[in-house]
Amino acid sequence: MPVVLSALFALVTAVANATGTVLQRIAARRVPPGDAFSVRLLRHLLRSPAWLGGIAVIVGAAACQALALTLGSLSLVQPILVTELPFTLLFASAVARRRLPAIGWAASVMVAAGLGLGLAAAAPSGGGTEVVAGTWVLTLLVTGGAMAVCVLAALPRPRGKARAALFGSASAIGYALTATLMKAATDTFERDGPGAFFATWQTYAFVAAGACALFLLANAMESGPLVASQPALTLGEALVSLALGIVVYGERVRAGWWLIPEGIGAVMVTWGVVVLPRADTEGGEGTEDAKGGGGGESSGA
Repeated sequence: MPVVLSALFALVTAVANATGTVLQRIAARRVPPGDAFSVRLLRHLLRSPAWLGGIAVIVGAAACQALALTLGSLSLVQPILVTELPFTLLFASAVARRRLPAIGWAASVMVAAGLGLGLAAAAPSGGGTEVVAGTWVLTLLVTGGAMAVCVLAALPRPRGKARAALFGSASAIGYALTATLMKAATDTFERDGPGAFFATWQTYAFVAAGACALFLLANAMESGPLVASQPALTLGEALVSLALGIVVYGERVRAGWWLIPEGIGAVMVTWGVVVLPRADTEGGEGTEDAKGGGGGESSGA
């Protein structure tokens, strides 16, 4: 029963994150190009009801994610968040009053089916709650370094799909780290109560990591269309989270012949995530600035 509830809370998290992402994208498209990756970006967003609404939804999603991580493993919860991508494109299509093309529906079904097959075959389980300091230091250094590389690669690029994908990748790593730290904090809460929860460094670290990931996501939303940033965000977060669950917590997935259906599921999910960007929900917006100028975006979804 805890596993079922964990999966259910993870699915609710994906739906809420998708809603929040679409609201943030609506707000980010109104930001002047010169204000990207700066404090001015935050000033613009803080004046936007859409962005504030998106943040409120994402805070609720974080609460659901915390419950999911308390009841289940990182390797179970985080891959389910891949479903955020089809939900995001579906909601964006509704906001833009566009029909999601048939290929979008097919890819969404492929993502869901592949995820179900992969998780059923892998049956993530196990894992400890005690993590040595050296593991945490290595985790923070590797994830922080990877995020910095993505950001440094994104900054020189003009607004467009490449820049959005790089910021989305950095945000994905940040959210995976946030979930890893959040699991440690929620395990402490469950084991030792609220006093220990507010005394452990992981509580403040996951808040800081989440804020950083949110800032990077805002830049991804400002840089290009959802179809560029969301695949990198959703698939990247799932893959990095799975790796961190195994490395940090020692979580296990089934091996042997189970690797065959796991591999098939992974291919199905990857195919769906790669194909979904063809389901353009924003009217072809998002070409590189070198081609389209980048300064005349409409203010729609």
